[in-house]
Amino acid sequence: MAYNNQLADRVRELLVDQEDVTEKEMFSGVCFMVNQKMCICVSGNELLCRIGEERVQLELENGNCRNMMNNGRLMKDYVYVEEAGFDHPKKLQEWVAHCLAFNPYAKTAKKKAKNK
Repeated sequence: MAYNNQLADRVRELLVDQEDVTEKEMFSGVCFMVNQKMCICVSGNELLCRIGEERVQLELENGNCRNMMNNGRLMKDYVYVEEAGFDHPKKLQEWVAHCLAFNPYAKTAKKKAKNK
């Protein structure tokens, strides 16, 4: 799984004060789960940010991200952000802050039943 390790390290540093952070390989990268919910991912050289539908609309108007599509379906709470959208440390901090602000409202993924 190829993703930008330096970017992942920068995200880790910004999440260090969070109590419940785990990492999981998903979306061709590494996802940071906060309180057992997907919060932010590093996928290749991009960020996949879970920021909520309202924030998605605002950020799309700013032109610094694009919608996430999954199997032809629009994922309303998520955006991909290209490197230009977080080329300064403050910009990356803002994206992480948006993700953390939405995290309490995000739904927890349903656990898949294990085959016996």
